[in-house]
Amino acid sequence: MSDQIQGGAGDDRRWAGAFRFIFAAAVINAISFGIMIPVLPNLIKEFTGGDTAAASEWNVVFGAVWGVMQLFCGPILGMMSDRYGRRPILLISIGGLAIDFLFMALAPSLLWLFVGRVINGLTAASFSTANAYVADVTPPQKRAKAFGWMGSAFSFGFIVGPVLGGFLGDIDLRLPFFVAAGLTTLNWLYGFFVLPESLTPERRVARFDWKRANPVGSLGFLRSHNDLLGLAGVGFLFQLAHTVLPSIFVLYAGYRYDWTPSMMGMAMMGTGIAGVVVQTMLVGPVVARIGERGALLLGAAAGAAGFLIYGLASEGWMYLAGIPVFAFMNFLMPGLQGLMTRRVESSGQGQLQGANQAMQGIASVIGPIIFGTVFAWSVRHDGQLHEPGLAIFLASGMLVGAFLLALKVGHAPKAAQAAA
Repeated sequence: MSDQIQGGAGDDRRWAGAFRFIFAAAVINAISFGIMIPVLPNLIKEFTGGDTAAASEWNVVFGAVWGVMQLFCGPILGMMSDRYGRRPILLISIGGLAIDFLFMALAPSLLWLFVGRVINGLTAASFSTANAYVADVTPPQKRAKAFGWMGSAFSFGFIVGPVLGGFLGDIDLRLPFFVAAGLTTLNWLYGFFVLPESLTPERRVARFDWKRANPVGSLGFLRSHNDLLGLAGVGFLFQLAHTVLPSIFVLYAGYRYDWTPSMMGMAMMGTGIAGVVVQTMLVGPVVARIGERGALLLGAAAGAAGFLIYGLASEGWMYLAGIPVFAFMNFLMPGLQGLMTRRVESSGQGQLQGANQAMQGIASVIGPIIFGTVFAWSVRHDGQLHEPGLAIFLASGMLVGAFLLALKVGHAPKAAQAAA
């Protein structure tokens, strides 16, 4: 079992070493998640007898159930990480994901897929806890760049995972889930034996407070800090819009472009590569030049434009041409996380990320319902409407709303006022 990180924020080598640990864990987790993306909707479609609209509706149900679990469990796990440390919560979350993949690999019916999604939703806090970990080990002025790198871990998962999942899915729809379960188990072992604790005992909250470890308490926490609720609103609109592709992309690309799982995986790989380039090479220098708020605005505008291109694309090559524009949306979350973490002390970073996860949970409930329903309706009425990209246009409009709200958000507090 690994030791806790000791020392102060000035020890750059120690912080860099701790960041490498959590980044490696995030990469493995993201690859495991990415593997299932091209195949899960098709597995659902197999259970629905090949009905695309019915598969979209079941996808909505699974997404909504996962989101409800996140809404109630995210704040609890976030506060638990403030009280007991980040490492145990990461291990619980990664273990839950491994069980979920195993359920999906062995599922004889939609009910078993449903059970797996419930288990994952109850324990899913790996990315939010990883963000709290990053806030623990990174000085405030370096957090936007660090969050950009953490975003690149997720993008890297979209490079390797969907391609691997697509090719494995062409062999057998169940095979990607077995591989993902194995990778996630390896990630759990890595975390248990290698990953150090980032939150030392003296920096933890004194007790677990149930009044704050719930969705209502999370909103109260957001209201108690300057500009935090407005920033959370921007994040909510982003998370809501971001659910459109996980909700409908596989069905949309298959319906509109007749893509196979491997072709879908290649498209996701292109999206991931473009995202990694932005997050690892551009976020740091751009934030240094235009600030975290400027990066937030740039990301919202690029995301709105990218979704617009995706929705208008009547041919597959047109969709692919929108990837470079869409990639600049990756400025949004590093800027947003940098602004938010500056406003919260060390002992509240887990609660902040838990509150963010609760907001993500709400988005995960209503987003798939909105986008899945709109897509299913547009497919059923395609003969009259001729607009299968309607759901993606809606996502573009949400990011326009995020941009307008972000215009009202104040600049980051001065370093002297920010918590380390």
